Amino acid sequence: MQRRAVQRLAFAAGSLVLLLLIGTTGYTLIEGMSLINALYMVVITISTVGFGEISPLTSAGRLFTIGLIGSGAGLVAFTLSGAAEFILSGEWQEYLDQRRRQRMVEQLNRHTIICGYGRIGRHVADELHAQGMPFVVLDLDAARVERVRHRGYLALQGNAANEEYLQSAGIDRASSLISVANSDAENVFIVLTARSMRPDIVIVARANFDESEDKLLRAGASRVILPYRICGRRMATLISRPGVADFLDEVMHTSNLELLIDQVVLDIGSTLVGQTLGDANLRSRLGITVLALGRPGERVDISPGAQALLTSGSSLIALGTRDQLQALAALARQG
Repeated sequence: MQRRAVQRLAFAAGSLVLLLLIGTTGYTLIEGMSLINALYMVVITISTVGFGEISPLTSAGRLFTIGLIGSGAGLVAFTLSGAAEFILSGEWQEYLDQRRRQRMVEQLNRHTIICGYGRIGRHVADELHAQGMPFVVLDLDAARVERVRHRGYLALQGNAANEEYLQSAGIDRASSLISVANSDAENVFIVLTARSMRPDIVIVARANFDESEDKLLRAGASRVILPYRICGRRMATLISRPGVADFLDEVMHTSNLELLIDQVVLDIGSTLVGQTLGDANLRSRLGITVLALGRPGERVDISPGAQALLTSGSSLIALGTRDQLQALAALARQG
């Protein structure tokens, strides 16, 4: 509705400008007036002010003036009423807010697009916010979008399976996309669209049913999460190994605990590349405990030894404090 109001106002203003050009050109050609005098005649004619003719008009000029009066008076009234409606209804404020939000999205880079703001999408947004990661929420429901904005998050209204709205959310600059729509069919369409636009983007999708997992992977999802499966495993772990479950919960989800688990990927120019874990001596240098090591094209080593070689693209799953992990990330970067 707000977009239609802007388009209606822009159309009326454009038509008014076009009428001024036509009228000025007409008086110039028919009556031989200068541009200033011709423009003046057009303005006093279509505004119905009628201060008087600058010079006596010919019959052709008077017929042309009658046409201007008939078309111009209605067009001016339409333009003024549209402008008044736009201003008094507050749509101009919504238009400015929309433009501001779009500029904020355009400034995002390496961000995450969250498609859907239901029960899971809300927790995803809260977690990304807690980790300081940039993101934008895309949802078709206006009430949900308003709730997102009320929490201070950046959100756009639109169908995430539509290329236009994904483009508005900055998919060309995004590093990842999370599809958590309510139905598996919606998630399949979102994943298909996003993968066709960005073959290299990381896509994590939600599936409600086990049989949907393979479909989402074929559609292009990098990872598929089944909430009910994870919930079942979690409940079973709490019964069978409660101490392990509590420890992992404290490490991964308790914000006031300093100990964290993180993943760090080695750049090609990192000083760690070419060294073994023993040579790197991360435990003594940084206080880091390496829990697992993944190398490109190989299975993840969940118990890497001192002779494990660190190569470009190696992924270290490490345990440490926030400062220690940041120091490891600095070593892993190029240079």
